[in-house]
Amino acid sequence: MKILVISGFLGAGKTTFIKMLAERTKRDFVILENEYGQADIDRAVLRADTDLNIYELTEGCVCCSMKQDFATSILTIANTLDPEYLIVEPTGVARLSNILANIRKIQYERIVLLKPLTILDGAAFEDSYRAYGKIYADQLEVAPRILISKMERADQEDLERLEQEVRQHNQNAELILNHYTEQPKSWWDSLLSDFLDPNQAQKEESEETLELETLSLTEVNLDSPTKLIAFLQAVTFGVFGKIVRAKGFLPCGGALLRFDVVNHTYAITGMNEQSGETASCVFIGTDLQRSWLRETLQPVYQRRIPFNQRINLKQSAKIVPLTEQA
Repeated sequence: MKILVISGFLGAGKTTFIKMLAERTKRDFVILENEYGQADIDRAVLRADTDLNIYELTEGCVCCSMKQDFATSILTIANTLDPEYLIVEPTGVARLSNILANIRKIQYERIVLLKPLTILDGAAFEDSYRAYGKIYADQLEVAPRILISKMERADQEDLERLEQEVRQHNQNAELILNHYTEQPKSWWDSLLSDFLDPNQAQKEESEETLELETLSLTEVNLDSPTKLIAFLQAVTFGVFGKIVRAKGFLPCGGALLRFDVVNHTYAITGMNEQSGETASCVFIGTDLQRSWLRETLQPVYQRRIPFNQRINLKQSAKIVPLTEQA
């Protein structure tokens, strides 16, 4: 079983990339998802768009607190399904060095590591590195391949500056600056054929973790797409706390919509009403306004609160007209 680890900070685009990997290589593989929170939104997205076999580990990080569960899951997949390829998508706050060290402990002739890939959100790099530098540095320093995402509209000067910043952490990695959809089939195939050098220097495992709060909600809905836009604007303005990442599916009037929030921007897409996905969402960050989020999104919770105690979103958040959708 060949294992490809696809690393990257929260919201870098790992799940979207895995969908493209399946499409371009036409290979069957199993995916091991590590979601930071109880609601596994990424698994639902992959299940809706692919026929891939997906395992999930939630409520913890496989690089530290869930190391034993992670190793056990890999061995279980190898011994029961025995796929040719296993794609590991760790949570965005995982240290890549720890992930590789954990796999190496159970590696033998039937379990081998491919060259891992780190996906870097170029548009969010500077702000996120200031806030979460140690995690970013680890994911960059250890990766033999670094793929830049979300820089399609960047000019050459911005790309060159980003390249210099990345090279400060890793001089030798293969660095892909243009969008991965432009890569030839040979490059996609190489992701599933290039093995990690077993003699590559290994970093000492770190027990230091990034403490972020998570809130997972089910049975969520809003009255209309307009209210979803107002809500997501409030999220990006920091009204509900310092939210690093948010995502989910929820009914809005007569439509089932999916939303994503990354780096103070948001996106809304439609979902197939027949997909069967449970209305749910997850918020990751610090100082989360849990009661307010529940009050806004869960009608069941709203009924428990006297009307005069409810917070009016439009009055409490300075909502500006939507000028550009992420």
